Amino acid sequence: MPNSRNYWVYNNGVILSGVAGSRAITMKTIEQKAKRVPAIRFAGFDDEWVEKKIFDVAEIVGGGTPSTANPQFWDGNIDWYAPAEINDQVFVNGSERKITKLGLENSSAKVLPANRTVLFTSRAGIGKTAILQSPAATNQGFQSLVLNDDTDTYFVYSMTDKIKAKAERIASGSTFAEISGKMLGNLELVFPSKKEQSKIGSFFSNVDSLISLEQKKYDKLTQVKKSMLEKMFPKEGATVPEVRFAGFSGDWVWKELDDIIVRIATGLNPRDNFKLNSGGSNYYVTIKNFEHGHLYLDEKCDRIDDCALQLIQARSDLQKDDLLFSSIGRIGACYLIKNNPQNWNINESVFTLRPNKAIFASNYLFHVVHCDIVLSQILDSVTGSTFKSIKIGDLKKALIPIPCKEEQIQIANYLDNLDSLISLQQRKLEKLKNIKKSLLEKMFV
Repeated sequence: MPNSRNYWVYNNGVILSGVAGSRAITMKTIEQKAKRVPAIRFAGFDDEWVEKKIFDVAEIVGGGTPSTANPQFWDGNIDWYAPAEINDQVFVNGSERKITKLGLENSSAKVLPANRTVLFTSRAGIGKTAILQSPAATNQGFQSLVLNDDTDTYFVYSMTDKIKAKAERIASGSTFAEISGKMLGNLELVFPSKKEQSKIGSFFSNVDSLISLEQKKYDKLTQVKKSMLEKMFPKEGATVPEVRFAGFSGDWVWKELDDIIVRIATGLNPRDNFKLNSGGSNYYVTIKNFEHGHLYLDEKCDRIDDCALQLIQARSDLQKDDLLFSSIGRIGACYLIKNNPQNWNINESVFTLRPNKAIFASNYLFHVVHCDIVLSQILDSVTGSTFKSIKIGDLKKALIPIPCKEEQIQIANYLDNLDSLISLQQRKLEKLKNIKKSLLEKMFV
């Protein structure tokens, strides 16, 4: 199996951390790579890869659309795909719309064989691919690859990025870029033997299965949080939530945001007297720096020098447990400051909300502004058609459901833990995708 330092190895259905020196692979030197062989290769293969046109390994088949004015052409039993249906899935098996045999006969659509066809979108988003799992036709937004018996389907599917990059470079069109079947078929790629293709295809099939499994876990966690945000806070007109921790009873109260905070302020926008990215040590936080409860302060974050800092420091005045709230563009994106902020400053796209700690748990405020009943009030107050924003006065009027402080803490801690699980799963998923990306670069020529 493929293995090298800093990579992971697929073994019995599990991806394991890699170690150098496995006998399962052969590392190729720069000199060997010049001979058209990959940097990482399965043991037992040493032949040079061969350059071929796509026409040499596949028939390119376009699609068509029956007349929508004739109901006899539609709602049959023949799957018929449109490009919008091809997203991140590997396989497709069942289209949103279907055509009849009569519709097929009265259009340029053709039935493509299962398991040997890689659907390839040819316009308005070139290069989205999926493997056809059951016979189907497509509309004219595809130039699909029907592979010959000497070519492994999953190997070609795994080459999607290479094919897409080449196709985009030669696509043409005044209204939207498009690639014809002839142009696609003449693209040149490098192929190993069918046996080696199958080895590589099987490997990436297993990697994709693992990524899909981890994606489902992530999606399930995010759905759980969405559901709990709906159930753990009272709905409009109600005084108790649908789901509640044991030991708590009694009605919640609704108060305007202005009654439960001790400070709400915004920063200043950079002008001539603000020197951004000047090598200063003072962070200049905008809405682009926080998302999904995370704050990104890195080398990409804007900074200001000490002279500019003196002009805005008093206005920023950030403290631990303050809530940063996006007031422009991505309305409602939030970040709760968990540690004493040093050298942080905000611009006018960000509000600072400081809760009254005598009656309000700060991490509760972070979560309650994301529940539907509160977020919908905030979004209803947004103004602007092209550039959306919310005014401080309107935000202050948002009604917030409030239980006793002990119940606030229980709710907030539960949602904090759920967010931690979601973040952990997200990092795991991103790591797997990055590993796959690296392996694709090393295992193909």
